Amino acid sequence: MKKIFALALCAVMMLSVLAGCGGKSDAPADNTPAQNEPAATPDAAPDAAPEAGGTIGVCIYQFTDAFMTTYRNALQEILEGKGYKVTTVDGANDQAKQNEQINTFITQGVDALIINPVMTSAADQIIATVQAAGIPTVLINREPTAEQMAVYDKLVYVGCDAAQSGTFQGELILETPNGGDINGDGKISYIMVQGDPENIDAQLRTEYSVKALTDAGKEVEQLNLTRGDWMRERGQEIVANDLAQFGNQVEVVFCNNDDMAIGALQSIQAAGRKVNEDIYLVGVDALDAALNEVSNGNMTGTVLNDAVGQATAAVEQMEALLGGKTFAAGEQSVYVDYVKVTPDNVADFMG
Repeated sequence: MKKIFALALCAVMMLSVLAGCGGKSDAPADNTPAQNEPAATPDAAPDAAPEAGGTIGVCIYQFTDAFMTTYRNALQEILEGKGYKVTTVDGANDQAKQNEQINTFITQGVDALIINPVMTSAADQIIATVQAAGIPTVLINREPTAEQMAVYDKLVYVGCDAAQSGTFQGELILETPNGGDINGDGKISYIMVQGDPENIDAQLRTEYSVKALTDAGKEVEQLNLTRGDWMRERGQEIVANDLAQFGNQVEVVFCNNDDMAIGALQSIQAAGRKVNEDIYLVGVDALDAALNEVSNGNMTGTVLNDAVGQATAAVEQMEALLGGKTFAAGEQSVYVDYVKVTPDNVADFMG
């Protein structure tokens, strides 16, 4: 009987020791999640982003930009749908303010950053900051140079090739019945409403919209080029002034984005002009308001800047970075194609 009792006591002691060992192995000290960071699920692959998500900081250059509003809402929806905790901040078109926001996110210990720079000329400083912190970062909408990005292999840019959008604008004019030469004088006379000339997208859209015309053998005449800062009110003001100055000489109005094109349309109509009859008007972004105007014959066309497609690609690349992916120099740009929108296909893009 004493022998049986001794064996039983020994078994109980062994189970107690095993239980104590099991408790320690379940949570080793060096695998404790950082603050605000979810614990990995048992079946998560070592190189995969945590299924439950993490904490993401999103910096937008300016909330009042219509296109970036669509973009940031898409980002928010996609990220939250995947379980990420998302904080999105407004740079208010102030680079110093955005720099502070980036530093605050780093101090808070976010897992990744998605940044729409206020100024591409500030890319060096932004990249140096995130590199020093070792934060995986996706830049969106405003592209630095390949040389600037090459210094940090946990950095990727997601956007569109702005030259393509400009080319498509020019092609929309070339595809009109008279190829943009409404008065038949052998040249296309145009005004250009530019976004922010410091922005590479504004530069390339401005250059390549006209280049498409000259590459097709057309003679062109620039009547005016004015900075509109992507704003509808500025588009309206600029085109009102240009129509007052140049009158019927203006055959084409190029706008670097749809918001300025909508403003331009208001001035065109106020001046008694008729789009697609005595003047042409094109934009970029395919905002809902512009799609409606294309459908109603009040815009010659626009170019789809696919906000949802870009947001989806940005999140995909962010998750690749979180999973341990690095990007080699010269391979840090991921592009989503633009699409020409005309009266013939506009219904395909309307909700």
